[in-house]
Amino acid sequence: MSVYDKYEAVIGLEVHAQLNTTTKIFAADATTFGAEPNTQVGAITLGMPGVLPKLNKAVLEKAIKMGIACGSNITKVNEFARKNYYYADLPKGYQITQDKTPICVGGTVEIEINGTKKEIELTRVHMEEDAGKNNHELDPFYSLVDLNRAGTPLVEIVSEPCITSSDEAYAYLTEVRKLVRYLDICDGNMEEGSMRCDANISIRLKGEKILNTRVEVKNMNSIRNVKRAIDNEIIRQVDIVEAGGTVDQETRSFVATDGSSFVLRSKEFAHDYRYFPEPDLPPAVVTDAQIETIKANMPPLPKQLYLQFTNELGLSDYDATVLTDEKDIALYFVDLTQQTKNYKSAANWIMGEVKSYLNDKGLSINEFPIQTDKIAALIALTDENLINSSAAKTIFQHLLEQPSQTPKALAEQLNLIQSSNADELEQWIDSVLNQLPEKVEEYKKGKKGLIGLFMGEVMKVSKGKADPKLTNQILSKKLNN
Repeated sequence: MSVYDKYEAVIGLEVHAQLNTTTKIFAADATTFGAEPNTQVGAITLGMPGVLPKLNKAVLEKAIKMGIACGSNITKVNEFARKNYYYADLPKGYQITQDKTPICVGGTVEIEINGTKKEIELTRVHMEEDAGKNNHELDPFYSLVDLNRAGTPLVEIVSEPCITSSDEAYAYLTEVRKLVRYLDICDGNMEEGSMRCDANISIRLKGEKILNTRVEVKNMNSIRNVKRAIDNEIIRQVDIVEAGGTVDQETRSFVATDGSSFVLRSKEFAHDYRYFPEPDLPPAVVTDAQIETIKANMPPLPKQLYLQFTNELGLSDYDATVLTDEKDIALYFVDLTQQTKNYKSAANWIMGEVKSYLNDKGLSINEFPIQTDKIAALIALTDENLINSSAAKTIFQHLLEQPSQTPKALAEQLNLIQSSNADELEQWIDSVLNQLPEKVEEYKKGKKGLIGLFMGEVMKVSKGKADPKLTNQILSKKLNN
């Protein structure tokens, strides 16, 4: 047994999701990603003397959505606090956040690992403003500060320390990202910094219940890198303990190039921030009527759609999981199921030809040229045996170029409609059997597997137009007489 197998990890994650509002949390400055540095900064964001912040109503509503989706308790009276610390990218010298009254308390996010489901408990979800961004790469001597991001609204989603592996952390972050995208409160793009994650990690011997000294790891720009950072930190801590040392409480920065980390600062506690009530903001009061209105207008969530796809539509666990992975794909499928009852075929088209096309072109489903009614009509043509699967794919390719056409019209133009005319089928079959007398003799002597050869030849002769079911019936009758 490896020395690392003696230990288990205790992990809590802090996810900062940048809310997709058009203006900042306490000011009217824009939040456009990629704007020229320091062009979206006004007096309130800079904390100029005499200015007063005002809460963006959309921020409150989006935070409540997250709480409802996770089954959290929604706080009715929300007070704000000042979190005091100095960074070059925090103009006021403090951050406006929530301390004692987070907007959402408790709740869970369900994950699945190797077929086993687990509820990851949440401690809280609170609203706060983001800091700006330091750039250390554009100048060899100076750090450059871009304050465009300062004041952008965030919700910080804090889990309990109940995650026990990097695989669980990966699954949890994947679900959180999926959730904020379904709720349309954040785009979830870690690469752009609109969703960020800090991991608090400690280790203990398996079977122990104590919580040992934790280390916070920052600066991971993808879910994969969070997993790598956790694995690296677990090994680092075990090596320290096994060598007789002790793990120091500190904040470390992850280095993506080699998977290592280095110390940023040490022994930081909540009291170091000197929280105190924000005097310039009145409490944000949430009523039961507001909660019910938001709940009534909630979009379908991935778990609800998964259950609908498996329980009501009879799809497999795999199909439902793939279809609910992206919100817009799931909604396209839902629209398609309103126009066809062949749900399995509908799922196959989306997971196969449709997603393949989108991946090849680098497009989203919202940019897909074919409307759901055309896919439904294509499925109907196949179900009615008017075309075969090969013809359906040919028609699909033409629809991509001519999306205003109908599948039926294309099938006729391309001469792909299957023949169910018995006389025509008999002519094709007789032609094939007359060309293969030796194979016919072998079949009659017991080599029944040759039926596939005959079917293939008939399809060639008919250029795919022969109705397979009727062709098989006539062919079998002729061969067995």
